[in-house]
Amino acid sequence: MAVVEQVKKDYDNSAVNYNDYGSLPFGQLESELIKIALGDCSGLAILDLGGGTGVHAREAIDLGAVTVDLVDISPEMLKIGLEIEKSLGRENTIRFFEADVSKPLSHLPLHENGYDVVMANWIFSHAGSMEVLEGMFRNVVGYLKPGGRFVSVRDADPNSPAVENGKYGATYKCVKDIPGGSKYLLVLHCTRPIEFEGASLEIIYSGSTEMHERFGLTDVEVVPSESTEVIQKDPEFWKLFLERPSFAVVKATKEME
Repeated sequence: MAVVEQVKKDYDNSAVNYNDYGSLPFGQLESELIKIALGDCSGLAILDLGGGTGVHAREAIDLGAVTVDLVDISPEMLKIGLEIEKSLGRENTIRFFEADVSKPLSHLPLHENGYDVVMANWIFSHAGSMEVLEGMFRNVVGYLKPGGRFVSVRDADPNSPAVENGKYGATYKCVKDIPGGSKYLLVLHCTRPIEFEGASLEIIYSGSTEMHERFGLTDVEVVPSESTEVIQKDPEFWKLFLERPSFAVVKATKEME
């Protein structure tokens, strides 16, 4: 099965239970870090690449964003996201589009003048080749206004002890080397376990800023995990993660023209 079809299948199969991830320790930490990275979104238009059911899109709305356009490869994830929006009595606050975010998105009715913020959470965990990774970065930068903010969740260490025993709600299994990176099976330990096949390149999980800089992103920085309330409340519990983080939330700015 082609990689893109496997990703689509994995997310379609997990769509109903995916929002349970937010209750896991990793999910709580990720949510806090993204909200810190987003900051004040008052009046902003946001593009959410690989946004799934809209978990972080809704957080952006809560932080003041006027609208979020969300693009994801999984029709089932999009369907659930749309149902959630309807249950909240909202229409077109979050727009949902189905597409592969590593390919050109010109066929979608996205904002021609760009977005104030572009989010790309975990999409680089499905980029097992430079061709795919570069396609994702082209979309990030192509739709981001000059001076706009980029926010991303990425792998930090596929071999971290923090993802060996499920302590924080996730396990990486069958980690194998691929050219330039690693391939793995991710298990989220929700009430009903969720599995995804992932692949990440070292140029991303090593913490290198090379790709960001190549595509005109500056001021690249990792949001400190220690700045979150969930870790401040129980630093001992998070000690294993802090020693060798398995993921990171990164923010950057697009260069002014």
